[in-house]
Amino acid sequence: MEISKGNVDLPSSFRDPSGFLFKRGGSIFRQVNTAYKENYDHLTTSGLYEALVNERLLIPHDVFHIEPANSDKAYKIIRPELVEFISYPYEWCFSQLKDAALTTLKIQKLALDFGMSLKDCSAYNIQFRKGKPIFIDTLSFEKYHEGQPWVAYRQFCQHFLAPLALMAYRDVRLNQLLRVYIDGVPLDLASSLLPFRSRFSFSLLSHIHLHARSQKHYSGRSVDTSRYKINRLSFLGLVDSLESSITGLKWRSKGTEWVGYYRDTNYSSDSLQHKKQIVAEFLDKLSPKTVWDLGGNVGVFSRIASDKGIPTISFDIDTAAIERNYLECVTKGETNILPLLTDLNNPSPGIGWANEERTSLLARGPADTVLALALVHHLAISNNVPLTKIADFLSNICNSLIIEFVPKSDSQVKRLLATREDIFPDYTQLEFERVFGLYFATISSLRLRESERTIYLMRRIA
Repeated sequence: MEISKGNVDLPSSFRDPSGFLFKRGGSIFRQVNTAYKENYDHLTTSGLYEALVNERLLIPHDVFHIEPANSDKAYKIIRPELVEFISYPYEWCFSQLKDAALTTLKIQKLALDFGMSLKDCSAYNIQFRKGKPIFIDTLSFEKYHEGQPWVAYRQFCQHFLAPLALMAYRDVRLNQLLRVYIDGVPLDLASSLLPFRSRFSFSLLSHIHLHARSQKHYSGRSVDTSRYKINRLSFLGLVDSLESSITGLKWRSKGTEWVGYYRDTNYSSDSLQHKKQIVAEFLDKLSPKTVWDLGGNVGVFSRIASDKGIPTISFDIDTAAIERNYLECVTKGETNILPLLTDLNNPSPGIGWANEERTSLLARGPADTVLALALVHHLAISNNVPLTKIADFLSNICNSLIIEFVPKSDSQVKRLLATREDIFPDYTQLEFERVFGLYFATISSLRLRESERTIYLMRRIA
């Protein structure tokens, strides 16, 4: 295979001395440095790599004989299978983060069977692929030596246990702390935010509260880690304790404004079926390779795309809707939908070193097609975003658009205006068509039956 020589280092892996990711010729490669040679060879020859791949716990890779990105340090060049869309923990619902945590612990247990251990447990090492969490960092394994403590223990608690406990005990929205703290939620912060009753959970008392106190006690002190030995049985006991802690955490939605949207909407059943029919027909005309459903709620229209075999990201601001959508995907074995939590008024930014370690939502686009159904009036009226801003934003994240305009005469818009002054004289269908016409060419438009709503099929103007 011919690969061009020019390469671009990817900023997500620069901290790891074992190797790094780089892009060349449109493909993503990982350089394995000589410093990691012994661990990489053990991973691949011990049977662990094969076991993890067979269990669909680790992304598979091929070894490539191409010029390395840094020849002074290179041992091997591997090309991992592509993950279609990279998502981050602060975009996951409770059950997604929980499944990611349990997957990490399952990997750790299996690694011990082959004489290895995880040297880091970053939540960013997990991605959702074909509906399931999978580990993507091939270089996170190291040879296990009897008696050594688990070096990734604190990181696991900060990236998984602490945010899950806060979501379960306090407020599910506290997963957004992961957006602020890229190295995981500090345990002293988690301990201070958790209610007193959390101390009656032995696992939370041990892994968060006492762990935080220990961190504070030893902060700034020189510690001889050779004094702290933990045999293999105790190591497994620690992993089992964490697994029990994670499994025991529950979050039950009490219902939010939009999770019951399709029960409370002003649609008749005939109108809803007509809307589904229109979306399906428009998707058939476009045959997109990817779909982003913005304001996808519980995924009703996302599933129209996914049932056609189109990889679909179903975005919504409502955590309960994302939770319900994800659990339905798991129950039904749906592999083409990835539900993600996103506030379009404040979408995920680039964060980390130089704002580049974790990519912004916009930089992860564009999608072939965006669904923007029953969305524009929320952005325009609830959040005072001008139509020109909405059109410009959508033109930057998609090549084609299936969008719904909901007029002021609609009961849903009337509800939005019921408690505020109508300061939106430009929110009209005529102005909507004019503004969007600056960015998109309208291919088709259809009025929804028993409704004054209109659904448009548009292509971005090159």
